[in-house]
Amino acid sequence: MAVIVLVPDDYGVAALSGIDGVQPLRYNAGEALPDGAEHAEVLVPKFLSRADTVDLTRLPKLRLVQMMTAGAEGWVSQLPDGVRLSTGRGAHGGSSAEWVLAALLHIYRELGGFVDAQRAQQWTFHQTQTLIGKRILIIGAGDLATELVRRLTGFDTMVTLVGSQAREGVHGVDELPGLIPGQDVVVLTVPVTSRTTGMVDAEFLAAMDDNAILVNIARGPIVETDALVAELQSGRLRAALDVTDPEPLPPGHPLWTAPNLLLTPHVGGSSTGSFERGYAVVRAEIIRFAAGEEPKNLVRGEY
Repeated sequence: MAVIVLVPDDYGVAALSGIDGVQPLRYNAGEALPDGAEHAEVLVPKFLSRADTVDLTRLPKLRLVQMMTAGAEGWVSQLPDGVRLSTGRGAHGGSSAEWVLAALLHIYRELGGFVDAQRAQQWTFHQTQTLIGKRILIIGAGDLATELVRRLTGFDTMVTLVGSQAREGVHGVDELPGLIPGQDVVVLTVPVTSRTTGMVDAEFLAAMDDNAILVNIARGPIVETDALVAELQSGRLRAALDVTDPEPLPPGHPLWTAPNLLLTPHVGGSSTGSFERGYAVVRAEIIRFAAGEEPKNLVRGEY
């Protein structure tokens, strides 16, 4: 009997059609589930959606939730016992790493200022900083960090990686207090967990060198927003944020007008081909599941 997989769009139906032993079934997030959903064993959530967008009580045979994104904090604690969770790790690391490079180049080469000068028809020739030779600390050592290190290598930067546990080429998170000082850039790529929520607090920020750049391509709650706003308003630190807390950022929030800040609306992984890359991971994981194998991206222990 075929494994029924609930998918949130027509692209997903097409991507999973033709897999032996798999039957995709279309649903609309936030609406009543279609007939036959009660037999579904796999659910593919809509991109960047949360568990409250699907009535999980109508899925008694559900065994696996397969994400299209690496971030799964909206699902990890909401699933019934016995339902496993697999992320989209590997789908968007490259495009997110590209965003980090774009943000750093924008800041160091002062592209925003030159665009303003162009609009004002002013020839503002002056020397800028460069990414070349910068010391960069990446907190989180997963797929995104791997893709980022690969790209930063071409800029002759000096990269230090930090993971949950020390291993070859990676420092343990317990070493972090001694690693923050002396860095030009600190990049956050970790998932949201009880250990990482609020990790970047006033003490963390105070340990960063003057004029250093904080880059958050992970999730907003990892950074204590008020503490960051205070550092930005003082002029001591700079930042590039693709994610915020709260998110979406409401009108009137101080981050909108904070100096020394590049802010984008959670678009790091959203680029041409993001659907194709996401469903390539989903397809591979579901093929493994249908064959009786474990998906490679299963969340184990605390996310």
